Order: sequence, then structure tokens, then C-alpha cells
Amino acid sequence: MPEPTPLFRVSARGLLRRRGAWLPSAVVLGLLSLVLSMLYLGANNDPVGSTKDLPIALVDADRGTEAAGRRIDLGAGIATRITGSAELRDKVSWKKVDRRTADDLLARGEVFGALVIPEDFSADVAALAGPPRRAPHPPTMTVLTNPAAGSFGSAMAAEINREVVATTSAQVGRELTRQAASAQAGTPAASAQAGTPAASARAGRPAPSAAAQLMIADPVKATVEEGHPLGTHSGLGLSAFFYALVLVLGGMLGANVIHAQVDTALGYLANDKGPFRLLKPAQHISRTQHFVACSVLMVALSMLTSALAMAGAVGVVGIDAEHLGLLWIFGTCATAAMGVTALALIAVFGTAGPIVSMLVLIGLAIPSAGATIPLQAVPDFYRFLAEFEPFRQVVDGVRSILYFGARTDAGLGRAWGMTAVGFAGSLAFGLALTRIYDRRGLHRPALRLSGPAPEPRPAAAR
Repeated sequence: MPEPTPLFRVSARGLLRRRGAWLPSAVVLGLLSLVLSMLYLGANNDPVGSTKDLPIALVDADRGTEAAGRRIDLGAGIATRITGSAELRDKVSWKKVDRRTADDLLARGEVFGALVIPEDFSADVAALAGPPRRAPHPPTMTVLTNPAAGSFGSAMAAEINREVVATTSAQVGRELTRQAASAQAGTPAASAQAGTPAASARAGRPAPSAAAQLMIADPVKATVEEGHPLGTHSGLGLSAFFYALVLVLGGMLGANVIHAQVDTALGYLANDKGPFRLLKPAQHISRTQHFVACSVLMVALSMLTSALAMAGAVGVVGIDAEHLGLLWIFGTCATAAMGVTALALIAVFGTAGPIVSMLVLIGLAIPSAGATIPLQAVPDFYRFLAEFEPFRQVVDGVRSILYFGARTDAGLGRAWGMTAVGFAGSLAFGLALTRIYDRRGLHRPALRLSGPAPEPRPAAAR
């Protein structure tokens, strides 16, 4: 039986005197803290100021009305003013559609909200300047939210729509006030504001009622409704993000665990169990075969981790979820793709692989996922990352399954495609680089359990 290799004892004080014990850790941890702080806070520093082309549907369902022999169509004019607003031109991408199309856009998560001008809008405005009524009906515009597309983006769209309603109300109120003042002074309404909607509504009519006068200054009201309702156990639209995070972490952490366990089984790493340490005889394996074995384990175990993640989220916590079979299959594929990506980075970069995979799969991915802050409200750099960063694809797929009926046009189709591309690309990358390493003889040498002890160097040489 071989003699164990003599060990050179060192104290904690002596170890801490060596620059190699603390300098690499200080550099790596310091850079990680710097980079992650800039990535995360840079993405969320000024979402309102960074907003560009936030998609919101605009529905003009106003049928118009006849008053004093004139045709009134306030909806068309208001829609034109909204879409032509210089203040919102770069911030909002208005999509002028009918109500049915708007509902479909909301159901696909393609818009964060909608603003609806109802069919009786012109008639309600004209009634304020008409004969006295016991209970004048205030003109309303409906603000539709869409937390399924992202709670923060939906809140931004709702706030923009409420501001638009307030601006519209002020404009309509000023016209009605001018017409009321003209009527009370006995001047012809049409001569002062000829051609305006308010003038057409007011011309030839008696003074408005007292109740209507109270509405004239601020006549248009906003009603807020959910355009695409979510269940009460959907985390206000955030359950998809956290579920996707579980899948991504399952792949990344799973890759690290599998890589370490395979190395332990081969004798490259010791198996520490409390105070007991077991080191098996080392067995040589090529880098390519090592990567293949780890990848097969990752794919096989992803089926288990996806099932348990779903069991915990749906069975124990009780999140709202349908299409459970599809959720498990997609979770398996997403976890496997993330795991193989991490394994490829570990195989190529070695000790630095876990850090690189954390930056690629978590550090750069979360700010560019569009899961909390919409991509339309982050700087251009993160929108560029979102085109290929895997986290965004997983979020879109999970969101479609949980909130949008697993529709392929609600992000699931792109998620499947990008997941397949990511898996195949990572597998090809890992196989190509490990094969190059093997061909050049850059093997991972097996550690020996015995042998002559190295000669200690003089203190002056250290």
C-alpha cells in the first residue's frame, strides 16, 4: 500500500500572510460587486426617463352625434391629438386599433395597456351643453391595464393614460366653458368658436343646467379596468419572473453541482462529509468525454428538477397555473439549456467558469429580461442584450404559459426557438473547445495519492 504524501503544516496566520490567499479573492469579489451594481442599478436608475416606444393600444369607438344640425365627432379629434402629442411622441408607441384587436393585443401581452374612447363619448359631451338634465352623465374614457405583460409596465401605461385623460378633460372643459360664457353673454356661439366640436354642441341650445355646469370645467372622467385579468395567485404579474428565476438557477447551480460530483466520482476532488474526507483513486477522462457525461446528467436531471419546481410552486404554494404538462416540458428544456450553457463555460474557462456563467445567466440576464422593468424603459444597452440573453426567453415562455393561454404568438414560440438555439449553440461550443483542448494535449492531470514530497523552498525565495 503506498505511503501517504507528507503534508506541510501551515497556520492561519501564515496562510493569511500569502498574497495568493487573499489577493485573487479581493480582485474577483471587488470586480463582481462593481459590475453587478452598475448592471442592476444602471438598468433601473431612471425608467421613466429611459422610456421609449412603450406600446399602448388606442381605441376610438366614438360614433359621434348630431347637435344643432352639425355633426360632432370628438373621438377622432382626440385620437389625433393623442397620437400627435410632442410630449409622448418618443415615449409611447400608440397602436390605433378597434376594440377587438386591442383585446387580442392585451391577451398576447403585446401592449401594456389600452385607452378606449367609448362610442357615446361625443353624445355625452354634447349633453353637457344641452338642455337641463336631472343627472348629466359625465363623458368617460376607459383605461385598460395589463399586469400580465408586466406589472411595472402596466402601471406606467396606466399613468400615461390617466394623464392623457386629464389633458383631454382640460381641453374639452375649456371649450365648453367658453361656449357657456358666450351663451350667457348673448353672443352667437358659432361666431366665437366656429367649427370646433364644443361650438357645434352648444350652438342654438339653452344654458346648461347647474349640475352640468359643475362638470364643465373637468368633464371627462377615467375608469380603470383590467384589460387582461389575472388570477389572485399570480403575484400581480410577477409569478412568471420568479418561476423563470427558479428554472435558470436550477440550470446554473445544477451545472456546478453535477460538475463537482462528477469530479468527485473520478477522484479529481475529495468528498468531505463533516470531519471525514474521502479521496478516490483518480481516473483519467478526456475533457470532451467529461463534458458529454455532465451534459447527459444535466438533461436527465432537468426532468426531475422541473417537476419538483412545478410541484412546489403549484402544488404547495398554489400559484395560478394551467397547462401543467407544457409547463413541465418547457421547464425541463429551459433548465437543460441553462445547465448545458453553464457546463460549457465551466469546461472552457475552468475555475473561472462558474463566475462567467453567473455573469452571463444572471448578471447580464436579469436586467435585460423585461420581467420587472419593461425593455422599453431601460437603456439601449439592455435592449440589445435582450435579443439573445437566455433569461428573457425563459420569462417570455413561462409568462405565455401562465398568463396567456400558452399562445405561441404571446412569446412562447420565440421562447421555444431561442431555447433550442441556446442549447444547440452551447453544446456545440463546449464540444468544439474541449476537443481542441484534448487534441493539443491540454488534459486535466490526475492527482497522485503518493510520491516524493517536494523540496521546501527557502524563505528568501518565497
